[in-house]
Amino acid sequence: MKKNFQFSIFNFQEGFSLVETLVAVGILAVAVIGALTAAQSGISSSIFSKDQVIAFYLAQEAVEEIRNIRDENALNGRSWLEGITHLSSDPCYFGSVCYADTLGAAPLVRCPAGAGSCPILRQDPETGFYGYDADWIETPFRREISISSINANEISILVAVDWSKGIINRQFRVRENILNWQ
Repeated sequence: MKKNFQFSIFNFQEGFSLVETLVAVGILAVAVIGALTAAQSGISSSIFSKDQVIAFYLAQEAVEEIRNIRDENALNGRSWLEGITHLSSDPCYFGSVCYADTLGAAPLVRCPAGAGSCPILRQDPETGFYGYDADWIETPFRREISISSINANEISILVAVDWSKGIINRQFRVRENILNWQ
């Protein structure tokens, strides 16, 4: 006896079920949100890095300005601290907070009311220089310098550059000691 087996092919012409559609949309949404989050994080890191590099250079500029004053003093036969601390007519002295106006007539100027009271740095739109000219564009950066005595031949310079983006406050600090090499 011979048996015939017939194979039948079921023809499913139905569409996706509602559950399958929701799962597919959910997977797609997670993929898109993940990519957008990664892109946003990259942009935020890029902006922070740019600001951090600017803050580093602003802090280093202040240290170099103080070194320059010391070196000019040596070349002109003056006390190595003249124009830096209370040994001169300059109002910046040990324990006070100052700012460096590298393009101004007086390179070191005492901040009126201590920490947090130094003026905000401005940027020249034509040259890109930073300074305190009232006609220039305000930046988010504020630079403060504190000088302390280590001994008769050494001082410590602390430069803090503060800035904020939105509600996040950032600070970059540089500390350097310079010596009387005269």
